[in-house]
Amino acid sequence: MPEANQLEPWQWPEDTWRTIVGTVRAGRSLTPASWSDGARVAVALSFDSDHESIPLRDDRRSPGVLSQGEYGARRAVPRIIELLGRHEVPATFFVPAVMATLYPDEQRRAIEAGHEVGIHGWIHERNSVLERADERRLMQQAADRLEEITGTRPVGIRTPSWDFSPNTLSLIRELGLIYDSSLMADDDPYELLENGEPTGIVELPPEWIRDDFPYFNMDRFGTARPHTPPSSVFEVFREEFDGAYEEGGLFVLTMHPHVVGHRSRIRMLDRLIEYIRGHEGVWFATHADVARYCLEQAKTEQPE
Repeated sequence: MPEANQLEPWQWPEDTWRTIVGTVRAGRSLTPASWSDGARVAVALSFDSDHESIPLRDDRRSPGVLSQGEYGARRAVPRIIELLGRHEVPATFFVPAVMATLYPDEQRRAIEAGHEVGIHGWIHERNSVLERADERRLMQQAADRLEEITGTRPVGIRTPSWDFSPNTLSLIRELGLIYDSSLMADDDPYELLENGEPTGIVELPPEWIRDDFPYFNMDRFGTARPHTPPSSVFEVFREEFDGAYEEGGLFVLTMHPHVVGHRSRIRMLDRLIEYIRGHEGVWFATHADVARYCLEQAKTEQPE
C-alpha cells in the first residue's frame, strides 16, 4: 500500500482528509449581539498597499511594471487618505514591510490620521510554500519593521495573497497577534481553531467578491481584461453592505491603492462611503478595533 502522501485524493483514508481540513478551521462565531454604541453594522475598510512588492517578489525588474505599483504610493494613497479624512472614516492599511521601508512617511501619515497599519508579509512572499523557520523570520521582521517605522506595534495580519501554510496560524499565535484577515469561512467574525483547539485569534473574513482586484486588474501578458465599470463594482459592494446591514454583521472591504486609487474608481469609493454613511447605526472601525470589540463582547456574552 503506498504512503498517504503518494495516493491520489480519491484513495485517501478518512483520517487524511479529516486532518487536512481540520488544520485550520472556523470555530465559534464572534459576531456580537450589537456593535459599538449600539450600532447595527460594523464597516472595516482596508487597503493592501502592495505597491511594487509583487513584481519585486517575482524578480520582475521592468520599470513599466514597477511604475504601476509606484502609482499606488505616489498618487493613490494621498487620494485615499484625503478621502477618508473628509468622511472622518478610519481604515486599515496592510503593508508589506519592504514597501513600508521604501515609503516610511506614508505609513506615519496613515497612523497620524488615525488609521491602522497591519502586517502584509515582508515582500509579499508566497508564505504558503516557505519552511517554518523562513516564514517565522519574515513575519517577525515585518512586525519589527512596521513598529520601527510607525512607532506602533501591529496587532493583526493579512497574509500575502490570503495564503496560509501549515505553520501560519501557530506563528500568528507565537507573534501575539489578536486577529487575522485572510480566510473566508464566514461573512462575519469567528474564532480560528488550530487542529480543533480554540486559539483566541479573531478572523475578520475578506472575500474576493468584496475586493477591487478581480474586477479591475488586467493581466498584461495574459487574456484577463476585466476592467469592470466602476458603477458595476459599486453595485456589488452596495449589495454586500446591504446584506451585512440587514443581518447586523460585518462588512469588510479589501482594496489596493494602485487599483482603486485611479480617478474613476476613487469616485466610486467616495460614492460608496456616502451611501453607507446615509444609514443609521453604522460603526466605521479599523480591523484592530473590530477584533478587540469582538473579544471583549465574547467575554461578557458568555453564558454562566
